[in-house]
Amino acid sequence: MFRILFLLFIVVPIIEIALLIQVSDVIGGFATIALVIITAIIGAKCVKQQGLGAYTNVQQQMAQGQLPGEHIFTGLCVIIAGVLLMTPGIMTDVLGFLLLTPAVRRSLSKALLAQASVKVQTGFGGGFGAGFGQNGQQSTQQNNPFEQQANRPFEDAQPRQPERNVDGSNTFEGEYKRKD
Repeated sequence: MFRILFLLFIVVPIIEIALLIQVSDVIGGFATIALVIITAIIGAKCVKQQGLGAYTNVQQQMAQGQLPGEHIFTGLCVIIAGVLLMTPGIMTDVLGFLLLTPAVRRSLSKALLAQASVKVQTGFGGGFGAGFGQNGQQSTQQNNPFEQQANRPFEDAQPRQPERNVDGSNTFEGEYKRKD
């Protein structure tokens, strides 16, 4: 964690300052400042457009009863791109615009999915020893959480239908007494 924070708060600003100095030597100081401001404005508009698109796609898929995993990842990339584009600098702007590109997002999601695995900790007992085997070694087992497992106690349970009133409605009737 320390390395990540070190990179974010020390190394990235040093690289950004060096890039801004080099660009200002080539195109001039005012042009460099204008470039940073223009990329922030254009980036904000792109983030707004793509963010609203991802939000509507998530809502549509949820309304259809589907899991909107891809669109949630798109929304996350758009949020990160927005933060990068609002940060003054050239390297962060390039990374932000890359995250707004659908092809880059697709390849990034494929790479992350290839690296992802679900690890279920197994062990004996509970309390502080949970997740550890008899010899003190932590054991992990890779499982697909979407596969059917044989030892699920509620697998065959049927959902209970609500009782209907005489008039056919599902309302509960009763008395309410407030106790203050």
